[in-house]
Amino acid sequence: MRRVKQLGFTLIELVVVIIILGILAVTAAPKFINLQGDAKASILDGFRASLQGANSLVFSKAAVAGEETIADAAGWAANTDNTAGVDIGTGIPIQTVYGYLPEDTAAIGAAMDVDPSEWVATAVPSGGLAFSPKDAPADTCHFVYEEATSTSAPTYTLYTPTGNQDPFGC
Repeated sequence: MRRVKQLGFTLIELVVVIIILGILAVTAAPKFINLQGDAKASILDGFRASLQGANSLVFSKAAVAGEETIADAAGWAANTDNTAGVDIGTGIPIQTVYGYLPEDTAAIGAAMDVDPSEWVATAVPSGGLAFSPKDAPADTCHFVYEEATSTSAPTYTLYTPTGNQDPFGC
């Protein structure tokens, strides 16, 4: 009797390999795929870009009205033509700082027409206002908005991890 040589894997061997691959996929894949963190980081970057766009429009309206040099509430009070602020079409005038949005959540919310319940804004001790998405770790998933000064436009600084901080902490 001639013996037939086996040409493939047995069914048991295939099932064992599939089970091992399934276990690896369940345990290892979440460590490599950070979809929720990536989504929050993208939302944060989009919010920052929207704030920059809103600030450009607000500055344009302030410059057209000749109010881009007013620095604070006292300057607005002394402005004889308009003491309320720049009208950006929302019905809420904004008292700008050198033509840009102030570090104020109400003014930024009015200029961008965003839902404030979706964002957490906290004052930064060194200056500025930090924005982070709701339910995101505010210490590792934020950007800081600093209002304009007499010599510079506003700044928008995204969080950058340092030392042994998690680079995917969003």
